[in-house]
Amino acid sequence: MANEQLAVEQQQVVVIGAGPSGSIASAILRRKGHQVLVLERQQFPRFVIGESLLSHCIDFIEEAGMLEAVRNAGLQVKHGAAFGWGDRYTEFDFRDTFTPGAGSTYQVRRASFDKLLADQAEAQGVEIRYQEEIIAVDNSGEQPLLTVRRLTDGYCYQIRASFMLDASGYGRVLPRMLDLELPSSLPVRKAVFSHVRDNIDDPLFNREKILITTHPEMRDVWYWSIPFSDGYCSLGVVGLEERFVGRPEDLETCLKEFVSEAPNLKRIFKNAVWDQPFRTLGGYSANVKSLHGKGFALLGNAAEFLDPVFSSGVTIAMRSSSLAANLLDRQLRGESVDWEQEFAVPLKKGVETFRTYVEGWYDTSFQDVIYYENPQPEVKRMVCSILAGYAWDENNPYVADSRRRLAVLAELCRSNG
Repeated sequence: MANEQLAVEQQQVVVIGAGPSGSIASAILRRKGHQVLVLERQQFPRFVIGESLLSHCIDFIEEAGMLEAVRNAGLQVKHGAAFGWGDRYTEFDFRDTFTPGAGSTYQVRRASFDKLLADQAEAQGVEIRYQEEIIAVDNSGEQPLLTVRRLTDGYCYQIRASFMLDASGYGRVLPRMLDLELPSSLPVRKAVFSHVRDNIDDPLFNREKILITTHPEMRDVWYWSIPFSDGYCSLGVVGLEERFVGRPEDLETCLKEFVSEAPNLKRIFKNAVWDQPFRTLGGYSANVKSLHGKGFALLGNAAEFLDPVFSSGVTIAMRSSSLAANLLDRQLRGESVDWEQEFAVPLKKGVETFRTYVEGWYDTSFQDVIYYENPQPEVKRMVCSILAGYAWDENNPYVADSRRRLAVLAELCRSNG
C-alpha cells in the first residue's frame, strides 16, 4: 500500500474512539469552535462493560452540554455505594461527601449510554465515522498521518491532523502503534459477568446504589451488582486468575457457583432469570510510557486502566477528556501548553489516589476501613468523596496524603474493631 496511492484529507483534531471519553472531548472542543472528526472502529450501539458511573462524571457530562439529554434518558439513578461481607453491610451516600460537587449519578447500560453521548456530540457538530479502523500512524512528520480502513468496503485513505486524541479504550490504538505500552504493576485479574433479569424482592437491596460484595472467605475476590432501570442487573465476579483454576469452564456455571458462595447474593438473586450472554475479561489492567507526545494525548483506558472495583475507569476517562480538550483549545489558539505539567501530572494525581485505594482493597487495608462499624462521620465523608470520584481534591487529606492516611486509618479500624 503505497502512500501516494491513497487520498489524503486534512483535519484539525482527530479523536480515536466514540466512547465516553471521545464523545466528551470532541463535544467540548466543538463547543469551543474547533473542527473535530471522531473515528470509531465499531458500530454503535455495542456492548461494553463499566456501567456504574461516579458522581464526578456528571460534572463533565454537563461541561459537554449533554446533561439534559442524560437526565431525560430514563436511566437508573445512583446515590452511592453499598458493601457487603458476610453479615457486615455498610453504605456510602454520594450526596453527603467532603468535596462539593454532583451527588447523584446513574447506572447505565453502556451500549445505549455511549450511543446517547455520541449522538449528543454529533448533534453539536462533531463528525463521527463508524466502522473505520486506524491501521497505521506515522508521527515522524510535522503533523501526524493516520491511515484509515473503512470496514464496510475495505476502502483505505489517509488523514493528516493537527492533533490526535486517543480515546480508544481497551483498543489502545496509539499505545500499540507508537510503542508506548508498559505492563501494569497490578496483578492479572479476571472477571466473569452477565446481565440478569433480577426480580429482586429483598427489602434490604437498594437499587439506587451499586453493591460491592466481598467473598466470605477469599477477601481478594469480589462481586459487583449494578441495577438498571429496566429490571435487569449487571452481575460479575472478579479475582486473580488462580482463583478460577478448578472452576467450571462454562461461564454461566462458573458465575452461578461463585454467586452461590456469597450468602447475601444467593438471597438477593434467588429469583433471577439468567437469560443473557455470559462474558469474561482478563488481563485488563494497563499502563503506558507517556500520556502525551508530539501531536497526541492519550485519554482514559487508552492510557491506563487500574481495576473495576470502584468504577473509576469512566471517571478517569472523562476527567482526562476535559483536561485534554481545554488544553488543546488553548494550543490551537496559539498559546503555549506544557502537556506534562498541565495534563499528565494533574491527571496522574487522581489516578494514584485511586490506585492507593484499589491496592488497599486487595491487601484488605481499605476493606477494614469500609467494613468498620463505627466510623467517624467526617472521615467517612472524606472517604465517600473518593468513592464518588473526587480523587483530585487535595483539600481532602485522604487524597493529598492517601497512602499514609489509609495506613493509619486501617490500623485504627483494626485495633478498634
